[in-house]
Amino acid sequence: MASNSDQFRQAFREEALEILVDLESTLLELNRNRDDSDLVNRAFRALHTLKGSGSMFGFDRLADFAHKLENAFDAVRNGTLAASENLIDLTLRALDYIRALLDDDSAADAGLGSALLEQLCFMVNCGRENANRETVPALPLPSASTPDAGQEVESEWTIHFAPGPQLMRNGSDPLLLIRELGQMGALEVAACMDAIPPLDSLDAEQCYIAWDLVLRTRASLDAIRDVFIFVEDCCDLKIEPATLPVAPAVAEADATAQALVDPRSSQGGRREHDSPDVASSIRVAAAKLDCFVNLVGELVTVQARLSELAATRDDAEVSAVAEDVERLASSLRDNSMDMRMMPIRGTFEKFRRLVHDLARSLGKNVELTVEGAETELDKSVIDQLNDPLMHLIRNSMDHGIGGPEERAARGKPAMASIHLGARYSGACVLISVADDGRGIDAEAVRAKAIERGLVSSDTMLSETEIYALLFQPGFSTAKQVSDISGRGVGLDVVRRNIDKLRGSIDVASKPGEGTTVTLRLPLTLAIIDGLLVTVGKGYFVLPLASTLECVEISHQKIAAADGNHLISVHGEAVPYLRLRDQFEVSDAAPPFERVMLVDTQEGRFGLVVDGVLGNCQTMIKSLGRVYRHVQTISGATILGNGTVALILDPERLAQDAVRATERGSRGRPGTKGNGRNRNGTGENAVQSMTATTQGEAAEAKPA
Repeated sequence: MASNSDQFRQAFREEALEILVDLESTLLELNRNRDDSDLVNRAFRALHTLKGSGSMFGFDRLADFAHKLENAFDAVRNGTLAASENLIDLTLRALDYIRALLDDDSAADAGLGSALLEQLCFMVNCGRENANRETVPALPLPSASTPDAGQEVESEWTIHFAPGPQLMRNGSDPLLLIRELGQMGALEVAACMDAIPPLDSLDAEQCYIAWDLVLRTRASLDAIRDVFIFVEDCCDLKIEPATLPVAPAVAEADATAQALVDPRSSQGGRREHDSPDVASSIRVAAAKLDCFVNLVGELVTVQARLSELAATRDDAEVSAVAEDVERLASSLRDNSMDMRMMPIRGTFEKFRRLVHDLARSLGKNVELTVEGAETELDKSVIDQLNDPLMHLIRNSMDHGIGGPEERAARGKPAMASIHLGARYSGACVLISVADDGRGIDAEAVRAKAIERGLVSSDTMLSETEIYALLFQPGFSTAKQVSDISGRGVGLDVVRRNIDKLRGSIDVASKPGEGTTVTLRLPLTLAIIDGLLVTVGKGYFVLPLASTLECVEISHQKIAAADGNHLISVHGEAVPYLRLRDQFEVSDAAPPFERVMLVDTQEGRFGLVVDGVLGNCQTMIKSLGRVYRHVQTISGATILGNGTVALILDPERLAQDAVRATERGSRGRPGTKGNGRNRNGTGENAVQSMTATTQGEAAEAKPA
């Protein structure tokens, strides 16, 4: 079992990585608005946090490195150093080095860190030289105790610092704060211990000591207050100019404070407490959360079984208990899913750095804009979005957006744009990557596909089908292979990853105007609301969010259609697919079948089933590697009576049926065997999948 120290270090790593992502975004925004003091202060505070927390959790090299960066941005705040493009680029490279220190402190290249600091030192010295109009000798980057160039006189300050009852519980260490003050100049420390209670009533998690300090420094009041920037709300703090002269003797702050502060507070761990001031959020490992959601799914299955048993018995007490369990299980399910939902902002912000670096590498001017960053998705979905979005952005940067000369010739602005957007669409989220570049030459794509033998020269392809060729393995229209793209690998990765997420891809493009790639993704991969239907002896689940309505159809209407599987709904002809034919069910069909109308990218589409049993809360189970190529089935679930139901993917069923009709190679939608060879979803395959899922579920159930 990991020690508390290891847990705290890991928690710091996770928080530091989030800080670095936000810091990168701040620096890139500062690169566009060099005079924005709020951005400079935000960058300074982020570096200040990395320095203080890194020292607290034993990342001494990181803390020292961040301290040097912090001093540079303090010079920017004081107006002695300009927020130049070179400084921002150097800081971005320094953040990469901090990531290496977080990953493995001992393995990080010390030579690289020294080289970065040497360049930073040169910039700071040059900045001061320009500010003071005199030569400044090359010195190591000054520590916080070195007088700021803009300060002409040394000032004395009296500081009263009394930690509140929550300061140590929140992970702060008074010792580190006093030590940091000591680095700013000459410091006298006097401790007040009047508030220490008797030993039997002492709370080891509370600091009862207050300090009165006198600091002689050239630092400004703001710089002194920044030391307490993260604890001001949980302490009594007064900083005033000294009224009396102070003797030159300086107390040793570290030794005095060390003897008075409970060393256990340096662990920095947050502990639960009954006080209302305790932190309102905690970090939970993703694996623990996944396990919790799986257990909730098992509970939902048991609850469904209890409801079925209660329905068969004429017992009011059992029915009342079943209703209470159903209500509690439903609330627990909703809350567990809310716990997994996260805004996509963090993922979007990561790509600001990617666009910045690629633009410099390619010699292009590109701005990344973001919309809908607060849109929430299941964390398991967000974790798998990084690679697809990265490949789409790289593809837009290299192929979609032309160089400055080309854009000028086309009458486009010099600054190109890539737009990342996210929005809700029913139970799905639409994530788009749009650029204002060249657009896609559909004829060039078709010619390349013919050249590679993917399609014949006389094949008629719709624009959607032509764009779909771009996602074939190894397909690329690039005439030259670059370090960024051109090998036909990126978009194939996008397609495979989105398929794993049970999502779909839509491409829209206008030559000369730009391209938009839209990813349609489910909100969650764990639990969905579904509609339970039957086909023959099998049970299937349709996602409720994509189901519009249900209409009846008789055998006479099916026969009268003469193979043209169309049904008139509200005056509109809607194509449909008989799942009996799709799965080759040989049992006798009921007199009336039900057409479930679903909403797809192909428009409204009908799926014909034998019967509809009602709504169900569905815990999605994976089918395993054996059925990874079965695209029309997105998973399985276990019903309350122990029966396995397969979860259908209406989007994929509609796409396969429509494309089969357009190509004419497999007959009309709904003809026997349509899509069976591709997806392997005949009756035998369905029975095999059901048996496999039952076996996997039995093995997965807790003893």
